[in-house]
Amino acid sequence: MISRFALIALLSAAQLASALTDPVKTETGLVSGVAGSNPSIQVYKGIPYAAPPVGDLRWRAPQPAAPWQGIRAAASFGNSCMQQSYKPEPVIADVKAGKSPWGPEFYAWRQPLSEDCLYLNVWSSAKSAGAKLPVLVYIHGGGFQQGSGAVDIYDGEGLASKGLVVVTINYRLGVFGFFAHPELTKESDHHVSGNYGLLDQIAALAWVHKNIAAFGGDPDKVTINGQSAGAHSINYLVATPLTHGLIQRAISESGGMFIHSVPGDTTGLSSGRTAFLKDAEERGVKYAQAHNAASIAELRARPAAELTGQGATTAPIIDGYVLPTDVYTIFATGKQNDIPMIVGWNSGDGTPFANNSGLPATVAGFAEAAQKKFGPMADDFLKAFPVKTDADAVKARAAVSRDQMFGWSSRTWGRLQAKTGKSKIYLFYWDHVPPVAPETEPFGAFHSSEITYAQNNLKTWNLPWTPVDRKLADAMSSYWVNFAKTGDPNAGGLPAWPNFDPKNEQSMHFGDTPSVIPTPLKPELDFFDRWYAGPQK
Repeated sequence: MISRFALIALLSAAQLASALTDPVKTETGLVSGVAGSNPSIQVYKGIPYAAPPVGDLRWRAPQPAAPWQGIRAAASFGNSCMQQSYKPEPVIADVKAGKSPWGPEFYAWRQPLSEDCLYLNVWSSAKSAGAKLPVLVYIHGGGFQQGSGAVDIYDGEGLASKGLVVVTINYRLGVFGFFAHPELTKESDHHVSGNYGLLDQIAALAWVHKNIAAFGGDPDKVTINGQSAGAHSINYLVATPLTHGLIQRAISESGGMFIHSVPGDTTGLSSGRTAFLKDAEERGVKYAQAHNAASIAELRARPAAELTGQGATTAPIIDGYVLPTDVYTIFATGKQNDIPMIVGWNSGDGTPFANNSGLPATVAGFAEAAQKKFGPMADDFLKAFPVKTDADAVKARAAVSRDQMFGWSSRTWGRLQAKTGKSKIYLFYWDHVPPVAPETEPFGAFHSSEITYAQNNLKTWNLPWTPVDRKLADAMSSYWVNFAKTGDPNAGGLPAWPNFDPKNEQSMHFGDTPSVIPTPLKPELDFFDRWYAGPQK
């Protein structure tokens, strides 16, 4: 009789044998990976999808990666793109002090920071090349200022174990990803500058289209997924004509840029508007002057560390090429990529950003501040966000940030796609509070708290998970996997998720269990409909 330990060894060997066989041939060379913690998953880290954007390639569109000889060991992540450097200790201290809900799992500091950072990572559950598994390409958040495809919570093994090929990517951030300047526009073949980070994302998608079949993926069944700035990226990638044929589905978690853009606004994400090229160029000129650089050649000669920080436009811009016009107009005229989509936001999306509301955290002066902010619509605003106590004011300012930055764009996205597109769109509302420490519990179902559930990744976040959490993660990730497979999240006995219909506006509510509800926060979102149709149009 075979022993239990021998049986385990045989099963492990069988799992190992079922993994993708190395080396894998890409267009630039052979790569070998490593087994995941689940030995049936093969992981390939740090594969270059474009040339290092250094020297004269700083602030140019991504160029093809150079081929290599022999077998490239893809066993460790590549460099993270240049960004503010973070240390775990202060981050942990802020969490313990209740100042931030984001622990070390949400940051990128393990890899060196470098301009040489255009790498991607692949997790594959395929048993062989040609398996044609659905592909999910995850785009990290971080306000277009920080982050990496190697951050713990984006680990692709959880979704790969459910039958997907998962890809995470790096893309240029901050001034390196979104710096516009007249000199750069002049030297560009397309007479544009600025959207280098988006062009990196598009280059990564082109790499996936050309190479993912070798990893067992289907290049004609690619879902893009992202959260926060990653979700804004999804919005732009669905809007741009440059991704036509590269993406077949999209999932956006807490993001979208549907506020009409206006000339003269260079504030980008902080205003919810996308800047025009001319305005971004003007800001770029001021940035160069502030750095005592008389030319782009001088700026390119500066060490990267001298340029990291604020000052230039550091978010996507309307350049007439990547983004022909603002996202609202693209969707309103039906010129978006017409593909199935999942879009949603979190009940606590605004809690870390309450200061962005521009409103006081006490009842004293709240109405006066609302009058300054909303002018003739202040009374309308106070009906939607009533405040009678200091506690009301604390909740209201977080709610304003949530609804103005995330909720309104998500519902607007659903309405426009339903009006001008033929493909279905599904809305969700994340409302489950993870089992966090008492210090951070007031942040609620905070911005990014859903990621580990959707990615089937609870193991990457050190919390005292309950059976409710595990069951919810299994359900939410199964919706994502179903959607990646077919463009419809429904299958496998999960509660039915209706597509968004402007006539009844239903959404999937992810509380302790999934259930369908009318799209929430209607009075608040309706106020911003009127606001953006009137004074802020």
